[in-house]
Amino acid sequence: MPPTKPPTNRQVTLAARPSGMPKESDFKLVETPVSQPGPGEILVRMSYVSVDPYMRGRMNDVKSYAPPVQIGEVMGGGAVGRVTASKNPQFAAGDYVEGLFGWQQYAVSNGKGVRKLDPALAPVSTALGILGMPGLTAYFGLLEIGKPRPGQTIVVSGAAGAVGSIVGQIAKIKGCRVVGIAGSDQKVAWLRDELGFDAAFNYKTTKDYAATLHELCPNGVDVYFDNVGGAITDAVFRLINVGTRIVVCGQIAQYNAEKPEIGPRLLAHLVVKQARAEGFLVFQFASRYAEGFKQMADWLKQGKLKYREQFVDGIENAPRAFIGMLQGENTGKQLVCVAPELS
Repeated sequence: MPPTKPPTNRQVTLAARPSGMPKESDFKLVETPVSQPGPGEILVRMSYVSVDPYMRGRMNDVKSYAPPVQIGEVMGGGAVGRVTASKNPQFAAGDYVEGLFGWQQYAVSNGKGVRKLDPALAPVSTALGILGMPGLTAYFGLLEIGKPRPGQTIVVSGAAGAVGSIVGQIAKIKGCRVVGIAGSDQKVAWLRDELGFDAAFNYKTTKDYAATLHELCPNGVDVYFDNVGGAITDAVFRLINVGTRIVVCGQIAQYNAEKPEIGPRLLAHLVVKQARAEGFLVFQFASRYAEGFKQMADWLKQGKLKYREQFVDGIENAPRAFIGMLQGENTGKQLVCVAPELS
């Protein structure tokens, strides 16, 4: 009887550092033998792989909050999968787990930073979205830095994305008036009609951001949750109130710029309005993740939070999903479905 062929691991690696918007040729699909776990390790077969805006920064040859992905390395990122073999007493074969396993079908891990999931709580894919890093980013960014109060006006840019859509809903739970900014009429309708935003507008068809914001925010802006930067943020600055909190979560409008954009100098608004702009990374709240997961799960169970997931099938299509996400093609959380039969 011929020997059984060992399983193959398909991996997406970084092939070139992009200039501007990434291209599919900046990635390479490779096949390697599946490694087996050693003492204290587990082997995970992926169900879903995440694509997120922060990954664009890791493609550059500059260290920021995380080291850059090297040419030839597997693209890093969160993923959900099922343990197929374990030599770690904390995990058993069959467990669903979430961790930074990268863009690949299989990964070996020592279990550090790996979270065991309960499939009865919610679909395991949500561990990469509303019950994962994007959900925690929205939760801690809005509540700890934005500090919204009932009756205040909250503006969210990138409002139809994985983080922004949750920020707006949490703000509504806290009794705020919420205005969203998104990139299509369909997204605007989703924000208003399904997620309960008080108002929203399509920035791609709006000629004067400042005038539209003035109309939708007659009492000014008390909290601005910024996911995009650029001209939208410039317009919001003109409407901030005394004591406004500006939560700088992302600057996706700038991530693919090949040279710095020239824009207005806006810090004087902070002086006049005695306002505060603060950037953050969700990892600074790591000691409180359990609190965030519990509250988000409770709100989800109570029907106070809604979410949307968008899927692209096949690990080979992760680059296409990533580029589409950067171009704003997704509504809600963008995922790559690697092995749907496991979920």
